[in-house]
Amino acid sequence: MNVDTTPLPPSALHDHHTAMQSRFGWQVPTHLNMAHACCVRWATHADHAQTVAVIADGSSVEAASHTYFELWQDACRLSNVLGGLGVQRGDRVAIVLPQRFETAVAYMGVMQAGAVGMPLSMLFGPEALAYRLQDSGANVAICDQAGLKPLLQVRAECPGLRHILVVGGELTDATQVDGPDGTGPMLLSWPEALAGASNTYTCVDTLADEPAVLIYTSGTTGNPKGGLIPHRALVGNLSGFVCSQNLFGFAPGPKGELPFASALESVTNSLGALPIGSQAVFWSPADWAWTGGLMDARLPTLYFGRPIVAYNGRFSPEAAFALLQRHGVTHSFLFPTALKAMMKAYPEPRKQFSFELQGLMSAGEAVGDAVFAYCREQLGVVVNEMFGQTEVNYIVGNFCLGQVWGDDASLGTAGTHPSTRGLGWPAKPGSMGKGYPGHRVSVIDDDGHECPNGVPGEGAVHALSPNGQPDPIFMLGYWRKPEATLAKFTGPRESSWFRTGDMAVRDADGYLWYHGRADDVFKSAGYRIGPSEIENCLVTHPAVLNAAVVPKPDAERGALVKAYVVLSAEYIAANTCHVSAEGVFDAETMAPLAAELQAHVKTLLAPYEYPKEIEFVEQLPMTTTGKVQRRILRLQEEARFAVVLE
Repeated sequence: MNVDTTPLPPSALHDHHTAMQSRFGWQVPTHLNMAHACCVRWATHADHAQTVAVIADGSSVEAASHTYFELWQDACRLSNVLGGLGVQRGDRVAIVLPQRFETAVAYMGVMQAGAVGMPLSMLFGPEALAYRLQDSGANVAICDQAGLKPLLQVRAECPGLRHILVVGGELTDATQVDGPDGTGPMLLSWPEALAGASNTYTCVDTLADEPAVLIYTSGTTGNPKGGLIPHRALVGNLSGFVCSQNLFGFAPGPKGELPFASALESVTNSLGALPIGSQAVFWSPADWAWTGGLMDARLPTLYFGRPIVAYNGRFSPEAAFALLQRHGVTHSFLFPTALKAMMKAYPEPRKQFSFELQGLMSAGEAVGDAVFAYCREQLGVVVNEMFGQTEVNYIVGNFCLGQVWGDDASLGTAGTHPSTRGLGWPAKPGSMGKGYPGHRVSVIDDDGHECPNGVPGEGAVHALSPNGQPDPIFMLGYWRKPEATLAKFTGPRESSWFRTGDMAVRDADGYLWYHGRADDVFKSAGYRIGPSEIENCLVTHPAVLNAAVVPKPDAERGALVKAYVVLSAEYIAANTCHVSAEGVFDAETMAPLAAELQAHVKTLLAPYEYPKEIEFVEQLPMTTTGKVQRRILRLQEEARFAVVLE
C-alpha cells in the first residue's frame, strides 16, 4: 500500500477546522431565557454579583461602572413596570436607545418578562419607525429624549402604542400626552417608574424556541421584514463569537473544547457551569439596535460574564483609541470603515495610545489588504473576518489565533501558546473564512445542490449541523410572513439548506469568498441597504415618478447609495430641466432638487440610507413585466468605477 509522504504546507498544519467540527456538539436546553443566561445567573451568584457588567461612557459624561447585580435589580424593576402596563409574554416592546446602561437594562427586563425586545435605530425617521411599530404591534416603547420626538410624531399612526418610557430628562405637563382609549398618560418617566417598582422578579421560564428579539431587516421588494429571533439563537452565536475573538480570553478545555457546553460526547441539555476564567473587556461601536451590536457584541459578552463598554457618543478614530486605552479593552468588533478611518488618522497608533488587543473581528465587507496589514502590524492582532445575517448570524468566519495562510509567522501569545494548539485555522486575507463549529455552510446551485470548489453559487447554511443536530442559529421566521420564510429554504426547513442571498465561491482549502448579493441588497459603510424602502420613499416626493437604488462602488466605504430618478411629468412641466440630446440632465440645474430629495429620504428613513448621489434619467431599464432591472444599473456603476481606476 502506497502512503503519500508529501509534507503538508505550513498553513495546512495550522488548519484544525475539520477536527473542531467533528468534536463539536450543540447543547441547547429545552428552557432558556437570554436574560437569565446573560444577567440573572451572574447576579445571583455570590462570587460574581459585583463583577462589572456595563461600563457606561460618553463624550459628555464621566465613565461609570455598573455591576451584574445592579443590572439585574433594575431589570427586575423594569419587568414589574412592564407587567403593570399590561405587557404580557410574547408582546413586543420597542427599544429606541443608544449604547448606555439603561439599554442593557431594557433588554434584560423585557426578555426576563417573556416579552420580545424590538430594537429600533436612533437614526430612524418617522416613516421607518411608523412601519415597524405598526407591523410589530408593539404596545410599549422605551426611548431617551432624542428618540422621543420621532415617536410622538407617529403615535397617531400607531394606535397600538399605549405607553412610552422615557430615559433621562424631565417630563413636564407640557410634554405629556394621553394614551389611547383611556389607558392613562402615554409618557412615563423611567427613573420615577423604576423607583416605585419592586426589585424582586422571577425570570419567566421561556422555552428555547420562544421569541426573544424582533429585528427588521431590509429586503429588495416590499417593506422591511421582521426577523423573529428565539432565545436559542444566543447559543447558536457562541461558537462564532468565541472563535472570532480568539477564545475571548479563555483557555480551551483539555480536549480543545470551547469555553461553553459544546462537546459532542457529553451532551447535558443544560448551560452547565458558569464560564469563568476570562479577563476580557469588550467594546464595539456597532449600534446595539442592529444584529451586529446586539448579537455579536453585547449579549455574548454578558453571557460570558464580562464587562462591555457602552459608549454614547459619535465614533471617531481618536475616541476609539482613547476607549481602548482608558478601559483596557481586550476584544472588539470594528467595521472595515472604522478600521480604515483609524488607519488614516493614526498610522502608528502606539505612538499616542497604549492598548493590548487580544481579539478583533470585522464584518460587513472585506477589510482589504491594507487594513489587514494595519491590524496585524499596528494593532498587534490578526483580524478575524466574519459573515452573518439577522436570519442566520455568525455562521462563517476565521479563527486564526495569529496565523495567516501562507505565512508561518504569528503575533503575540495567541498564536503560539501551547494551550491553543489543535485549534483554529489560518486567516486568508479577503476570505469570509469557513463555517464556525456547529454550522454546516456551503455554496449551492439553483437546484440546491452543493457546487464543486471554484464554482460560484449561493452561500447557504444547512438546518442540521455537520454532526446532524438541529442548528440553533436559525430565526423562527419572518414576522407574519410564513411564505417568505419558507422561500428561503430549498426544501423542508428542518432538513434543508437556507439560502443567504449572498453569492460565494469555495476554494480548494475550504475557504469561502464573497461574490456579491444574489438579490439587490447591498452593504454601505457596514449598513445593510434594501433598495425598495428608499425607492418607495423617493416616490412619495411629488417630483419623482420612479426611482431605482443601486450600490456605487467606493474605495473607502465599499459602496455608496446611488439613486436613479425619473421625474414626474408635472414637475418637468412646471420647472426648467435642461436635458441634452442624449437624454442627460444638466447636473448644475438639478443640484437643488437632488439636495431636496436627499433631505427627504434622510428625514423619513435614516441618515445612512439617503442616496449620496442622484442621477436623473428619462427612463429606467425595465423587464417586459414592468420590473426595474437594477442589475443593469449596478453593472453600469461597476463599469464606470473600473474606468476611474484605470
